[in-house]
Amino acid sequence: MNLADPLPIQPLDRPPNAVVRVPGSKSITNRAMVLAALYAKSECLLHGALQSEDTEVMAEALRRLGFAIEPDWQNRQIRVSRPLGSEVIPVRKADLFCANSGTTMRFLTAMVALGRGRYRLDGVERMRQRPMRDLLDALQQLGVRAWSERGDGCPPVIVEANGMSGGTVRLRGDTSSQFLSGLLMAAPLAQRTIRIEIVGPLVSQPYVQMTLTMLRQFGVREVRELPGPVFVLHPPTDPAPAEYSIEPDASAASYFFAAAAITGGSVTVTGLPYDGLQGDVHFVDLLEAMGCTVRRGAEGITVIGGALRGIDADMNAISDTVMTLAVVACFAEGPTTIRNVAHIRLKETDRLAALAAELRRAGVGVEEREDGLTVHPAPLRPAVFETYNDHRMAMSLALLGLRVPGMAVRDPKCVAKTYPGFFADLEQLRR
Repeated sequence: MNLADPLPIQPLDRPPNAVVRVPGSKSITNRAMVLAALYAKSECLLHGALQSEDTEVMAEALRRLGFAIEPDWQNRQIRVSRPLGSEVIPVRKADLFCANSGTTMRFLTAMVALGRGRYRLDGVERMRQRPMRDLLDALQQLGVRAWSERGDGCPPVIVEANGMSGGTVRLRGDTSSQFLSGLLMAAPLAQRTIRIEIVGPLVSQPYVQMTLTMLRQFGVREVRELPGPVFVLHPPTDPAPAEYSIEPDASAASYFFAAAAITGGSVTVTGLPYDGLQGDVHFVDLLEAMGCTVRRGAEGITVIGGALRGIDADMNAISDTVMTLAVVACFAEGPTTIRNVAHIRLKETDRLAALAAELRRAGVGVEEREDGLTVHPAPLRPAVFETYNDHRMAMSLALLGLRVPGMAVRDPKCVAKTYPGFFADLEQLRR
């Protein structure tokens, strides 16, 4: 789909009554590739995989580490296998480009610590501003030489490893859950049992639970979660699956649920389980609290828009949907407060500052705080939104144009990071 830049978003001429199937989860796809590479005895076929910039970057990096990664994007499949008789990490030297994929950078930094050799991981300029120090400190506690090349705690990072020794490691949990998820996926293959003690609050806990559940699905049964929180991991005891199915992306689904909320229409996202792996599915609970009707069924989830009212929401657990909720809040009666999400300032952009700036551009009143913001609805005026090379900013802000004429988003192609077909799928709401 050819996208103009800036891309005008035309208001819907009537509330939608649509059924949408969003692509596979980026978070699950990237975890599944790592787990299949580490734990599959021969090969593992992933079904429902997402093709996006982030997943293509992960696939190429794993290929450079010596794994056989064979995507069949047309059929949404990826075949993952390792060379017979190879070490945990097949190659001893690799230069890995992670673009702006936090999951690729954090997961693979922990993963290559299982290898025997020297590995360098780098990314785009924004990735070079994203923190890595906590993970590097944790790896050093486990006997791995790992450091920031420029000494600033950010990429590029160098890992010189001779296997991961094991033992006890203390890891801060308030910057990114991806550090813990990366360690959790690698730890069962360390030379000795690893005990991970979390220092301070742990952000984005549903993503950690996703990682733990998937570890068990890939044969690591001895995962003990103790008060603290403390995680104790042992070597895998069961075989990894030969095939694995990936859920539709709950974060991507949030945009279509929000579209129903702000237009008073009905949108069903098929194939998305309410009781699945993804915490972001609970975004619909917030829409329900704002006045929408939500139907949770075996075949998917439906949101029907209603009279919206502002709410007060702690969104730490589902922080990827902060921008989506803020857009819905623009059409509510009364203010909406979003709290406990200071960590999203360290994402693809400072999402709190960027969100406040862009909503104000459209005439919305926004109070920005260190850990969140409050949206005060006001009559919206036409605006051309900056997207900061952030896929979630682009997808969220585009929703405003479904109700208000004169809205457009710059750099719409940035959605390719996780959802290349977003704007084509958004057009389905016009049918």
